[in-house]
Amino acid sequence: MKLFNTLTRRKEEFVPLEEGKVRMYVCGPTVYNLIHIGNARPMIIFDTVRRYFEYKGYEVNYVSNFTDVDDKIIKKAIEEGVSAEEISARYIEECKKDMAGMNVKPATTHPQATQEIDGMIEMIQTLIDKGYAYPAVDGTVYFRVKNFKEYGKLSHKNLDDLQSGFRALQVSGEDQKEDPMDFVLWKPKKEGEPYWTSPWCDGRPGWHIECSVMSKKYLGEEIDIHAGGEDLIFPHHENEIAQSECCNGKIFARYWMHNAFLNIDNRKMSKSLGNFRTVREISEQYDLQVLRFFMLNAHYRSPLNFSADLMEASKNALERIVEAASRLKDRVASAGTEHVSEEEKALLKEAEAFTAKFEEAMDDDFNTADALAAVFELVKFANTRVSEASSGEFASALLAQLVKLCEVLGLSVDKKEEILDKEIEDLIAERQAARKAKDFARADEIRNELLAKGIILKDTREGVKWTRA
Repeated sequence: MKLFNTLTRRKEEFVPLEEGKVRMYVCGPTVYNLIHIGNARPMIIFDTVRRYFEYKGYEVNYVSNFTDVDDKIIKKAIEEGVSAEEISARYIEECKKDMAGMNVKPATTHPQATQEIDGMIEMIQTLIDKGYAYPAVDGTVYFRVKNFKEYGKLSHKNLDDLQSGFRALQVSGEDQKEDPMDFVLWKPKKEGEPYWTSPWCDGRPGWHIECSVMSKKYLGEEIDIHAGGEDLIFPHHENEIAQSECCNGKIFARYWMHNAFLNIDNRKMSKSLGNFRTVREISEQYDLQVLRFFMLNAHYRSPLNFSADLMEASKNALERIVEAASRLKDRVASAGTEHVSEEEKALLKEAEAFTAKFEEAMDDDFNTADALAAVFELVKFANTRVSEASSGEFASALLAQLVKLCEVLGLSVDKKEEILDKEIEDLIAERQAARKAKDFARADEIRNELLAKGIILKDTREGVKWTRA
């Protein structure tokens, strides 16, 4: 199995630190709002990477954090007049709902930054003791970038160029730094912000330190794979390497994986451009399995463009897989216990080639686009080889093969249950009654239940309207 290592800029054979085991850390979202489809890409991609490792027999320890203390969270809390803790708790739960909708498996551990402060203080103190960090007069603690000679090795940035760039960008209040490139490990509290007591001042950690600490705690000082979006390469992941390797005296991560950006209608996603899309908004138009299919239908290192046309194409393509599985299930049910014939045994042997193609694609830097192409070859094979005369055993074997490959990609082949108009109207009436009784949990439950069955609700001035997805 080969994967592209950002650190070396080449594909490398994957060799785990410990045979049969994978230690993997993926940077998670900052929880101040509903996740957007840019957040969804690494979630889906690296969940699929994890699933494939498990398919190949590896035991995967998969850690993905929630950043639950941050300027954006504090700003949102002030706007709403609630605590930062309330904001982060709310959006962690909303994020988990969206992840479930996208069939992203829960991580082995989902650590939260605010629950790991003691570990951060301990790591910062170690860095100070080793001469890699220093406290300023106001209690801010900075990392000495110049003392880590390999700084820039992940982003492949030249240290001299970085220095001149940082010098040009230096802002007021940073004159206490020994060098413009030094970055914050701990910062003093501000009025109205959450804070923790440290040896240097009451305050909170800088962003970069949390992942170094959580990775070390839940995976060990050395890990196999560290992953995230390519926007994290510099400075976040570069700074993680500096902190971790200076603290632990060991290589931090053997392999670095980064997914490319996602655009909307060929433009960068931005609230100012009016093209910002949350996963929750997408779920009102499509089953989130469609979003997952869309994300996997391109190589993770290729830029991806989101558009209505491409989502419709993904919806139709996914339906082809589901319909093929449905026909196989029907044949299994109607064929009874008929055993596979000699001719069918030969066909099953032939079908093994599709699994081989699938694995070849996934072994080549997780090429999910080519893996999906192999799935569609299997779909075509099943559609043309299974007939009324086929045995149940033959149809069942092809169905199991299709299900297994789709499970690696996190795609369900189950057909959504058909729901009649009267059932829909009855559920809508129950939802309206629940809302009137302020039972919003039940109202949301009904909305999600209908959405799972392909029914989209829209609240309008004229009442509730519904359409089939």
